[in-house]
Amino acid sequence: MRDYRGIFPGTFTMGNVVCGFLSILSAIEGEIMAACWFIILAGFLDALDGRVARLSRTTSQFGVELDSLADFLSFGVAPAVVVHQIRLSALGKWGWIISIVYIMAAAYRLARYNLMADEEEKKDFVGLPVPAAAFGLVTFVIFSYNLWGHLQYDEWLISMIIVFAFLMVSQVQYDSIPENFASPFDRIKLAALIVAVIAAVIRPRLLLFPLMAFYILFGLLREAYRLFYLGVGKVTGRPYGRRKEDRGNIDE
Repeated sequence: MRDYRGIFPGTFTMGNVVCGFLSILSAIEGEIMAACWFIILAGFLDALDGRVARLSRTTSQFGVELDSLADFLSFGVAPAVVVHQIRLSALGKWGWIISIVYIMAAAYRLARYNLMADEEEKKDFVGLPVPAAAFGLVTFVIFSYNLWGHLQYDEWLISMIIVFAFLMVSQVQYDSIPENFASPFDRIKLAALIVAVIAAVIRPRLLLFPLMAFYILFGLLREAYRLFYLGVGKVTGRPYGRRKEDRGNIDE
């Protein structure tokens, strides 16, 4: 008898694909808000398909590849089209170049993630996750329209798409949702996630962007902190993160 359990996670993944396509169509037709919300809905479906696959024990390499293709459409191509339609088109060829760079960075980030997907020790994301980058862009647009009725501070949007493209291909580490909450730090993550979800549900148009901005900036600040102490370690001979009892005599 054939096992049809794989249909369930696949349904969410295909929903992700549909949302990405509808977002692109909406952006081309000038329905920017609808395009942004379709990307957010795609993110919700993307979060569910992996969980459903693990619960139903139907994870497979095919599912991983299909999910990456869906993510590339919904969080790589779709937000680039949205930002191009709302702002980058006014920059002429530079608008095309920025959009293409963002899409290429998203493709690279997803390919790299697939190579790391089987690593048991992978705790955090290496580079800004593609959905997080897309959410950062579209939630800023929603936030701006909610406060001012139009895109305000559009130079920020241009800066963000460039910075996010860099962060996606960088080595900056970003927290992932842990599979279990055995450690105190993971339980803190869970509590923060619950608070963020409740806040986003209560006032999504106003609070989604500040929450995404905090997530992205937190990763950057943590990386800067780590690099600073690594630099101090090279100067003092005491590398950051090494236990005192393991340092030994640096003259030996």
